[in-house]
Amino acid sequence: MKKIIKNPLALAGLIIILLIAILALFASHLSPYDPNYIDIQSILVSPNKQHIMGTDALGRDVFSRMLHGAQISLLVGIVAVGISTLIGIVLGSIAGFYRGITDTLIMRLVDVMLSIPSFFLILAVIAFLTPSIWNIMIVIGLTSWMGVTRLVRAEFLSLKERDFILAAETIGASDLRIILTHLLPNSLGPIIVSTVLGVASAVLIESGLSFLGLGVQAPTASWGNILTDGKEYIQFAWWLSLFPGLAILITVLGYNLLGEGLRDNFDQNT
Repeated sequence: MKKIIKNPLALAGLIIILLIAILALFASHLSPYDPNYIDIQSILVSPNKQHIMGTDALGRDVFSRMLHGAQISLLVGIVAVGISTLIGIVLGSIAGFYRGITDTLIMRLVDVMLSIPSFFLILAVIAFLTPSIWNIMIVIGLTSWMGVTRLVRAEFLSLKERDFILAAETIGASDLRIILTHLLPNSLGPIIVSTVLGVASAVLIESGLSFLGLGVQAPTASWGNILTDGKEYIQFAWWLSLFPGLAILITVLGYNLLGEGLRDNFDQNT
């Protein structure tokens, strides 16, 4: 943490992430209006004192919807990346530790998955499912584990030849004990970096799906579907595109800055 504080970019990323997390957690208390309240007398009102980010085509307060949209981004990031990281750690650990035919089969599966553009793969899967936030998180998680798998495998292959691993094998430690006690803890640095950067990708994917109408469905607010609502009125209702676009940009930037800062920190430690 001290090294992150000394790194201006990493500190900026951490502050952005914490701020978004606070806004998301307390969205119900910070929202001046109900995000789904329709006011036909306030349709497409530009930003003012009553509606600091204006209103949409149904008279709903954009600021309130933006705050609740932050909850979607936080939830998608945590759950989807958690699923992909867990799958990646399990498969990468097995491949890196046991090698041989097991390693070959897992890595060929990774190659097949990587050969398919992930966004189009997600679109194909979502097309057969009912669009919902939980389906989106699960699908993103199940189609984003390949990078973590390759990373964990590479770390295990490097660490497995170290003296402390050979010593653990000599005294008869079980495979599970070696993996959980010796190999995995020494591989956490790159995994944490990959996880933080993966959250940024998950936020972008969710926003893209919602923008295309395959993500979070109305009336639930998300930054992606606010952008979708704004594209029809972009010539005279600029705020509907500007504010959600900036929110996505700043959020992704925050995770990327923190991820790069953590990477620099772990590289210095090694």
